[in-house]
Amino acid sequence: MSELQIFPAQGGSQPVPSLASNNPSLIAEALAARGIGFERWPARVELAANAEPAEILAAYAPEIERVQASGTYPTVDAIRLTPEHPDREALRQKFLAEHTHSEDEVRFFVEGKGLFCLHIGEEVVQVLCETGDFLRVPAGTRHWFDMGPAPQFTAIRFFDNPEGWVAQFTGDPIGERFPRLDDRIKSPGVAC
Repeated sequence: MSELQIFPAQGGSQPVPSLASNNPSLIAEALAARGIGFERWPARVELAANAEPAEILAAYAPEIERVQASGTYPTVDAIRLTPEHPDREALRQKFLAEHTHSEDEVRFFVEGKGLFCLHIGEEVVQVLCETGDFLRVPAGTRHWFDMGPAPQFTAIRFFDNPEGWVAQFTGDPIGERFPRLDDRIKSPGVAC
């Protein structure tokens, strides 16, 4: 189940969330107040374990067409990471470093889960995204992403440039002070 936790950015070594919820309406409302788009979409296709990116994109062609209809995100790809992926640890470390993008970061999770951590002003907003979550993070938003030590997710990624994922790393170690995906799974802290 999708989950939102909001922490003070200056939290200590054991930060306590000021808000925690797994209610999709409350998640969408709290994120919208911070300029983040969140929707729940049906993940209507069960993908084969060995599905290639082209197959994933073909399976979700109607959803892709719906997002691309605005003309804002002409480039799309699919990323699938599993515990067997040979570069999983290097990718995890890269994604865990706080960074920004000069474009929106837009994801539709069609399998599994991942933890988006958004550093917005004096808050760290963590969104545990799961199958069916559509998230749009505006360009310039400081953030990091944790796929966990044994990643298991598939996401369709939308871009407004042909290069795809390009990050500008901030060098701020803020992410080291906040819960990671494996912490959240072991001890969820949700209140509705």
